[in-house]
Amino acid sequence: MRDKSLIRSKTLRGGIETLGEAPVVILCRPQMAENVGTAARAMLNFGIYELRLVAPGFGWPNAKALMAASGANEVLNRMEIFKDLPSALHDIHTLYATTARGRDLHKPVLPADTVAEAAHGAIAQGHRVGFLFGAERTGLENDEIALADAILTIPVNPYFPSLNLAQAVLLVSYEWHRRRPEGSPAPAPDRTVPAVKADVHRLHEALMAELDQVDFFKTPERRRTFALTIETMLERRGFTTSEIHLFRGILKELTTARRDKETGKREAGA
Repeated sequence: MRDKSLIRSKTLRGGIETLGEAPVVILCRPQMAENVGTAARAMLNFGIYELRLVAPGFGWPNAKALMAASGANEVLNRMEIFKDLPSALHDIHTLYATTARGRDLHKPVLPADTVAEAAHGAIAQGHRVGFLFGAERTGLENDEIALADAILTIPVNPYFPSLNLAQAVLLVSYEWHRRRPEGSPAPAPDRTVPAVKADVHRLHEALMAELDQVDFFKTPERRRTFALTIETMLERRGFTTSEIHLFRGILKELTTARRDKETGKREAGA
């Protein structure tokens, strides 16, 4: 009787307890609750169960989303909601942004099957991987794509490249599922731990704050342009955790030296 109850429980929950580590799906600014429900259903079809929303355009809990999930309620029960994208990436090491437009941000553009294989390898090393999807009507903004390590593309009819949100999630989830390794070999030790997105974002904010102090940007327009360029540059570098700590330490020392020098000048002139 106990075994039958366990099987029934796993069936009702989509077998989440039996699934291994998987990527995180992040929906940025979704506008329709039904799309979140159908995306959750698509995810669980292919063994992905961690869903995050960023600034959704509807309230939660939401009956429309639950109905559209068609039983994938456990994905919605575990779902997290964040006010902004950097907050949703707090523990993500590698992020792939799904977009049909490169936006001239000089990001690697990779097909879904290549991304799926890379994601399996990263997760086997204990790293956290995210798949990022944009709003239904507008997709991802440049500043959102800037946080990604690469752009994930899905080959479609170039004369009609129109996928709804759940379709895009399903196709990416399918590629992840299709490339599952047959066995579970022990991952090779990797001493280089990639920095999580939150650490890279904090480095970007600290660098921008210091550049503001020395009036590097001169005008608000230059600041907006350079902010995106600098963030893209930092993300492209692929910092490790130790490199981020070193960079923050260097920045702190430079900031302290500048402030000490300014204090000394004020005291000398007093």
